[in-house]
Amino acid sequence: MDVDAFVQVHEPTWQRLERLLRQGRLRGEDADELLRLYQRTATHLSVLQASSPDPVLVSRLSRLVARARSRIGGVREPAWREVTRFLLVSFPVAVYRIRWVVVGVAAAFLVMATAVAVWTATDPAVLASMGGEQDLRQYVERDFVDYYSQNTAASFAGQVWSNNARIAALCVAFGITGVFVVYIVAANAVGVGQAAGLLFAYDRGDVFFAFILPHGFLELTAVFVAAAAGLALFWAWVSPGARTRADALAAEGRALFTIALGLVGVLAVSGVVEGFVTPAPWPTPVRVGVGFLVFAGFCTYVGVLGRRAAALGETGDLRAGDVGDVAPVRG
Repeated sequence: MDVDAFVQVHEPTWQRLERLLRQGRLRGEDADELLRLYQRTATHLSVLQASSPDPVLVSRLSRLVARARSRIGGVREPAWREVTRFLLVSFPVAVYRIRWVVVGVAAAFLVMATAVAVWTATDPAVLASMGGEQDLRQYVERDFVDYYSQNTAASFAGQVWSNNARIAALCVAFGITGVFVVYIVAANAVGVGQAAGLLFAYDRGDVFFAFILPHGFLELTAVFVAAAAGLALFWAWVSPGARTRADALAAEGRALFTIALGLVGVLAVSGVVEGFVTPAPWPTPVRVGVGFLVFAGFCTYVGVLGRRAAALGETGDLRAGDVGDVAPVRG
């Protein structure tokens, strides 16, 4: 299908439907026209979804059809249905669409953190710059582990959640700059690498992994997703493709907002794991296993539901205001 030609032919119909939806009270003939245009637009949407859909166009028509359907019926979608759609469609597909960017961010993070860890563990000058011998030994023998149990589990989980939510929010808020996201990822990679290098230098690498991996699987993944979403927004500004720059930014911005909301829940789960599982007096394989299972569950959730939604032409746009936001048709 020639999408550009399709848009050129049917754009007047969609624009007229949008104008009718913005009107407060409709006369009889306008209400009849609204119904006809709704039926036509729904047909256009079906045609697009059955071919090779342009995700931005499909998303636009989906919202337009939803608004028209709500206007004609004069009812509001139940809140539980909107929440269900967000959890089963919008959030997983928004993450699925940027999955390779997430993989790239994760790879860059791991390479940088590993390089810093090796440098820290093998260069005495780097260790000396981090503090005196007594201070370093106290960190690797006590402080690193005590950090995870210095407060009650519930209090610590809340602190972790708020801190990581702040990092994710910064990636989202300043994603369009590109540079700031790279800085956030690099700064965290350096911090993790220094901690790992310090513990390995004192032959306590096993302790590092035992207390990082249980929560780190999901926690770092959430940070990678936030960074990838910010970079996707930046790239939409730099290279919008066939779309106008405004359309590209609007589409990625809506998906970015979807991801930001979803990560609130993901980071809450990560905080619970860090507060209750990481410091638990369980064997290391059990704690790491719990963390890995939570991480694998998130990956499966995104992979299965996100792929299914993407195949249907969904883009992850948050459809707030698409339904129930206009008065019903009155003749």
